[in-house]
Amino acid sequence: MIVLAIDTAGTGCYAALYDSDTDTVLGSAGADIGRGHAERLMEFVDGALAAAGLDLPSVERVAVTVGPGSFTGIRVGVAAARGLALALGVPAVGVSSLAALAADRQAGTPLLVAMDAKRDEVYWQAFAADGQPLSPPALASLEEARGIAAADDGALAGSAAALLRAEAPQETDGVSIATVARLGARLDPQGHLPRPLYLRGPDAKPQAGFAIRRA
Repeated sequence: MIVLAIDTAGTGCYAALYDSDTDTVLGSAGADIGRGHAERLMEFVDGALAAAGLDLPSVERVAVTVGPGSFTGIRVGVAAARGLALALGVPAVGVSSLAALAADRQAGTPLLVAMDAKRDEVYWQAFAADGQPLSPPALASLEEARGIAAADDGALAGSAAALLRAEAPQETDGVSIATVARLGARLDPQGHLPRPLYLRGPDAKPQAGFAIRRA
């Protein structure tokens, strides 16, 4: 099965073509762009297709990271994945950024993935040694997350790891696009539709007191 994988949940914007039958990344493209995912994503999709020597109708599944992460980046990636899947008549699946981080860092031991959500908050999820989730994705205050990490004797991964344990190494939340593709190839499309995983409300809120009077 040929999978088109997309990751726009963080500052990076990446795309890859993956053959699940041979466990091979056929081509990839992307960069850590910070912002501008909407303007660059299709360029990187085209680049990945060209690197793989494939055309778009060769794609049999689309996989996309759904967060937690950048609100704008997630919306761009999910919308693109849904649109491409609809146009091609193929399934689309959503891959949790926390699960992708766990799969990227897993070393056969239990793992607590912790992403810095800013504002003294942490996105977190615990995973067993075999990669299966032990808890749902959640948002916690930094103090609560430190308590969770203190009670968990597994390894730590993610950008908040050093905030939770002094001895933990400094990490980013970047994941390999190959990992996103492999996870996407294994997921059941019926149970993993691409929906944004927002664990916190948006920062932008409607202004109060400026409603226009109706006639």
